[in-house]
Amino acid sequence: MADKHVTHWIGGKPWTGAAARQGNIYDPATGQVAGVVDFAATAEVDDAVAAAKEAAKSWGRMSLTRRVAVLFAFRELVKSHTADLAALITSEHGKVAADAAGEVARGIEVVEFACGIPHLLKGGFSENVSTGVDSYSVRQPLGVVAGITPFNFPAMVPMWMFPLAIAAGNAFVLKPSEKDPSASVLLARLWAEAGLPDGVFNVVHGDKVAVDAILAHQDIAAVSFVGSTPIARYVYETGTRSGKRVQALGGAKNHMVVLPDADLDLAADAAVSAGFGSAGERCMAVSALVAVDPVGDELIAKISERVAKLTVGPGSDERSQMGPLVTGAHRDKVASYLDSGVAQGASLAIDGRRHPVSGAAANANGFWLGPSLLDHVTTDNTAYTDEIFGPVLSVIRARSYEEAVALVNGSPYGNGVAIFTNDGGAARRFVSECQIGMVGVNVPIPVPMAYYSFGGWKASLFGDTHVHGTEGVHFYTRGKVVTSRWLDPSHGGVNLGFPVNQLSPGGDPRTPDVSLSGHDGKNAIISCPLSETRISRATGTSRVRAPVAVPVPAAVPAAPRGVGGRRVGRLAGARRRRPGQLQG
Repeated sequence: MADKHVTHWIGGKPWTGAAARQGNIYDPATGQVAGVVDFAATAEVDDAVAAAKEAAKSWGRMSLTRRVAVLFAFRELVKSHTADLAALITSEHGKVAADAAGEVARGIEVVEFACGIPHLLKGGFSENVSTGVDSYSVRQPLGVVAGITPFNFPAMVPMWMFPLAIAAGNAFVLKPSEKDPSASVLLARLWAEAGLPDGVFNVVHGDKVAVDAILAHQDIAAVSFVGSTPIARYVYETGTRSGKRVQALGGAKNHMVVLPDADLDLAADAAVSAGFGSAGERCMAVSALVAVDPVGDELIAKISERVAKLTVGPGSDERSQMGPLVTGAHRDKVASYLDSGVAQGASLAIDGRRHPVSGAAANANGFWLGPSLLDHVTTDNTAYTDEIFGPVLSVIRARSYEEAVALVNGSPYGNGVAIFTNDGGAARRFVSECQIGMVGVNVPIPVPMAYYSFGGWKASLFGDTHVHGTEGVHFYTRGKVVTSRWLDPSHGGVNLGFPVNQLSPGGDPRTPDVSLSGHDGKNAIISCPLSETRISRATGTSRVRAPVAVPVPAAVPAAPRGVGGRRVGRLAGARRRRPGQLQG
């Protein structure tokens, strides 16, 4: 066993306690244990949340300029440590180095988007919504928020979450996958080096014990999650039951529809790239290829030619195009779909168990499974209904465009879909008709840029908001609307009436406000461009030269202050304004 030891990051430094439980970290290329990771108990989660809660008090009040300075510094540090992060990812996840570096680059895009937080948090302002009254909106941080992330993108998926959360003024608690935890700790160190105050970013490792502690903790206001649909549903239901805001991104069965007019070479390249990149361990991987008659046979032949030339080997070998799967148990589960798929009527066109592995002698115990393809898969085959999450591509034959769309929309998942065609009208129709959250047109993996939001529909998303983009900003903040008036010294008194925005004389918005222009000892004279009104102190009645009849109170001061233009109130009621009562 190697001596790698990964522990929590709490309050700006590594945790120094003794863990009651630990988990093994594997090198997927060799199958050997490479180190151990501490598993958090409820107490460690409590410590992390306490540190975050204390840090959030000052971080949320820190100026946007200061927060952005930290974000820019963090961005530069992550960029300069891309190779280090990629190496950690490759060693624990197994993906090839170029794919790992690409993951880090996509995460940096979200950091760059978060650097625009001064603009993203700008509210609205309306002057004089009522006379002398202004209204404006602001967005404020929630406090302590958490992220629970999967093994397949140990750097990118956390960076979908915490840059925006921290930029918005929150403190963050991350629970990464225990299978590949090292990247998250390096990111924590880079945050500290960038000048982030202690406690704003914390990492706790572990399993369901840590997850449940996060979901139940009353000081955590919101939880983001990415993972399988059953766990996403559990996180959403448990978190919301505890009063939290939750966005839980679940599983997928991403379809790629190939119409008869498509460029089949382009489609074959896309199917191989999207189906087998990162060993198929992507939530946006193409796992269901819908071939619309009559292109199926020719398309599969082109895919087979390309797969035969793929180099499968250790991610650290720059010649490798596809690495191993993350664990032996996961490899065995994925491989089992090849036999079960055939047993349920499919034909095994490409058997990845026979694909050669470079350096096989040194890596005989690695978690290997080469690219595989099942043809003539039916919609009731478990190879189609289950999210396999590995390098197994299922081909479904469709007789028409309409049948292909119905097949896509009939899936319980709604994460991503792609259509390959040279017909613009067909593509436009498909974009409108498919019930999927992210759509690609001649693009096999339609992952949005950071300034758009990522997320699916149906069983691929639990909650109301997607991650990053403007929806991410809204998820990590809450809105507040302020209505403000600085009172004139002559106004005061108590008014228990409901605050309303009353109009000018007669209820006509076209009629201007009135003002006190004089008095004759018995009557106060109120003038406006359309009328002159006399208010009797004795009777409380009014005489209006213009045809406007308005009731008035019985008492108006004989010598009211403000003669010569000071506003005295509305003719509709003619009472003086009280605190809490709006004037129009």
